[in-house]
Amino acid sequence: MFDALKLQSPDKIIALMKAYREDPRPVKVDLGVGVYKTAEGNTPIMRAVKAAEKQLWDEETTKTYVALLGDAGFHDVMIDLILGPETVPRENVAAVATPGGTGAVHHGLELIRMSNPDVTVWVSDPTWPNHISILDYLGIKWRTYRYFDAEKCEVDFEGMLEDLSQIAEGDAVLLHGCCHNPTGANLNLGQMAEVAEIIRTKGCVPFVDIAYQGFGDGLDTDAIATRHLARHLPEVLIAASCSKNFGLYRERTGILLGITPNEDAANLVRDNMSYLNRQNFSFPPDHGARLVTMILNDPELRADWQAELEEVRVSMLSLRQKLADTLRERLNSDRFDFVAQHRGMFSRLGLTEVEVQQLREKHAIYMVGDSRINIAGLNEENIPILANAIAQVCG
Repeated sequence: MFDALKLQSPDKIIALMKAYREDPRPVKVDLGVGVYKTAEGNTPIMRAVKAAEKQLWDEETTKTYVALLGDAGFHDVMIDLILGPETVPRENVAAVATPGGTGAVHHGLELIRMSNPDVTVWVSDPTWPNHISILDYLGIKWRTYRYFDAEKCEVDFEGMLEDLSQIAEGDAVLLHGCCHNPTGANLNLGQMAEVAEIIRTKGCVPFVDIAYQGFGDGLDTDAIATRHLARHLPEVLIAASCSKNFGLYRERTGILLGITPNEDAANLVRDNMSYLNRQNFSFPPDHGARLVTMILNDPELRADWQAELEEVRVSMLSLRQKLADTLRERLNSDRFDFVAQHRGMFSRLGLTEVEVQQLREKHAIYMVGDSRINIAGLNEENIPILANAIAQVCG
């Protein structure tokens, strides 16, 4: 039977990680995988997470299953974190814990397909590659809308509006809540309001993927666009991840929220969320969700978590500015000034695939083929290395 299987196309980022590990050169730079790193190249456990784990070690009395939807306390703290206290009545929000943000995206797309088997999901060009991969795996039709102007390295908002004018009733529009992956270029609130109005008049559903809340302009500011959609539209899906802002990568902690017009609709969505969990993996993992709940409910732990998260955010802003300044100096050009204006963990540098390949082969600098770099992979030592290499490749 198994000999009938076909080899699957390898994930480009996973393949890039493997190539980096196997590169024997003593000086090499990894800007590929989207994991936060300190200047020393480590991905530390956050202080509040470590403290909560010690507390949980002493207090936890059982490892039995949680509810199919996950723990209600986790739902409540995440709804408050993402939506704030007064954006939507709590009874109108359905929530389900998932294995990471990827699990939430997968569940959200399944829920959309269950609601409308003929749906077309509109995704930004470019977007996180796994969005497309999951859509293809689920057999869901998709189209792209223009998002990023590669020459100007900014949002192509006119093109985006023109493309979204073609969406049909019952379609879904996949949006990045903040810190757009892979470009780092975000819609401002006014632009998101225009997108929301198109979605409202067309009778579509927005599906927000917010994986980097707190990495851009701060926890609340990063959620403003998502809250606007939730406040002004009758139905919204939101997939959120705790991998980045809590550093819980391997705990696979995520959540899917469904904003509905009323409590009855929320109950219906909740029932289908339970069904999806049961079919895919039964009960969701709880360890990471439990830690998040403990941190957000404890004033001291929450304050320490927010302080450390702010340190991470400010550090990435500093790295962005340092890279932009160094590239300006090396190239005597403002070509890469946009890096300092973008937000989040990623920026797309606007290099060609040939230039990216030259950086890897000649300079041991690893980035995704579309020239997306992980800003958190930079530090004071490798920024000059990167800038010098780009100057040679682009010169």
